Amino acid sequence: MLGTNDRDVKYHDVYRVDIATGERTLLQKNDGFAGFVIDDAFKVRYALKDRPDGAFDLMIPDGKGGFAPFQTIPPEDNLTTGPMGFDKSGTTLFMRDSRGRDTSSLMAVDTRTNKPKLLAEDVRADVSGLIVSPIDGKVQAASFDYERRNWKVLDKAIEPDVAYLKTVVDGDMDVISRSLNDKVWTVAYVVSDGPVRYYLYDRAKKAATFLFSNRPALDGVKLAKMHPVMIPSRDNKTLVSYLSLPPSADTAGTGKPKEPLPMVLSVHGGPWGRDGWGLNGTHQWLASRGYAVLSVNYRGSTGFGKSFVNAGDKEWAGKMHDDLLDAVAWASKEGIADRQRVAIMGGSYGGYATLVGLTFTPDVFACGVDIVGPSNLNTLLSTIPPYWAPMLELFARRVGDPRTEEGKKLLDERSPLTRANAIQRPLLIGQGANDPRVKQAESDQIVSAMKAKGLPVSYVLFPDEGHGFARPENRIAFYAVAETFLAQHLGGVYQPIGSDFEGASITVPEGAEHVPGLLSSLPKK
Repeated sequence: MLGTNDRDVKYHDVYRVDIATGERTLLQKNDGFAGFVIDDAFKVRYALKDRPDGAFDLMIPDGKGGFAPFQTIPPEDNLTTGPMGFDKSGTTLFMRDSRGRDTSSLMAVDTRTNKPKLLAEDVRADVSGLIVSPIDGKVQAASFDYERRNWKVLDKAIEPDVAYLKTVVDGDMDVISRSLNDKVWTVAYVVSDGPVRYYLYDRAKKAATFLFSNRPALDGVKLAKMHPVMIPSRDNKTLVSYLSLPPSADTAGTGKPKEPLPMVLSVHGGPWGRDGWGLNGTHQWLASRGYAVLSVNYRGSTGFGKSFVNAGDKEWAGKMHDDLLDAVAWASKEGIADRQRVAIMGGSYGGYATLVGLTFTPDVFACGVDIVGPSNLNTLLSTIPPYWAPMLELFARRVGDPRTEEGKKLLDERSPLTRANAIQRPLLIGQGANDPRVKQAESDQIVSAMKAKGLPVSYVLFPDEGHGFARPENRIAFYAVAETFLAQHLGGVYQPIGSDFEGASITVPEGAEHVPGLLSSLPKK
């Protein structure tokens, strides 16, 4: 099954594809739906449609080629409630559901009677993953990710298996696949200081045999451990966060350096996503350069219940930014961060947060690295890609409504572009020219505003990239520039650019002279 918007760029039609011939057959034309739910028999069972008030309808086929209302998910639950799949018979729909509670529970809905049954819940975190029987498709365990992954077993038949598997590796476990007779499982373990490790598990013998790791070049390498930390916000919310330190500064593995370090606050995108525990390339790279690295699940992040995610509504550059400031203050108070040497860095919403940090609180951060971050929320929401059109109500409710004068005013007030002249600290911007979500104009306009005020900025542009840097050569090129930039302003170590631009499409329209070695390393025209 696949969805494609080649008929109408706004909506994805559903096709059934023969993988032997490539022939595709239209299964469901999309005339305005946000998505569809399909069972194991390749049958469209439900359609999802957004409503103007921010709610969404879960709809069922009406037998006439259309869909009829089935359930309405209220606006406050629209990021924390939705379908997760069916059992093999197709008579049970599994849902994550926050209606009538804060965190998403796992519910089993009888599709014949519409009667729900509570299977599992956790007051701290939303349901995230499932262990499903290959025989009947029933859910046997559910995971809830707070600071780390926690499995709640629902079927006593696999209790001994899960108990044993927890002893194999000190990591977060996932069951990847199971044989049809359910005698053999493949299991993966995520750790924070090494690659993912895969095992073959024999249920009868209660024995797991190591197969391979997904990055063998990292086997045996001394890497930084990631420490979950709970940071209090100024209004008493708990911000689940993750801290990594250079191994040489954390020899005891306690997450406390011998002395305060320069720190990079790494802000996740979305904002409706979250940071989690495990091997993180950004953390490892920056820790290897001598920095403490802190990632914060600020309000608006998902995974911690609807109250927490809804607390971010219309708080871009408001309380969401306060959470980041509170995390910096915490790191300083705990002796982790050198308060005068803290950078802010991120992509997409994280890039926006970087611009907010340098414009709304210009004396807090020593420098910033903005990757594909929007600078003007009004222009961002007026240029969303066509396939995001069904989600406009989500943005209007949670960010601000560009269709009303009141909404436009709010979006202007929360836009870094309107405060560009307040920037006092160095800024590095990375952008893809083909970004359909955050257009190149978002970076161009903040660069132009800074130039007009005589403020220095370094702008790296890749003509063949979109929302982020997909080509490895381009990623290497940008991070070579970024680590030189960070070392210049935080005092960490870096490797000279050297041959890091080979095969990359890097261009620097502005400010190459502000980063040591950048101008001389650029390809000659």
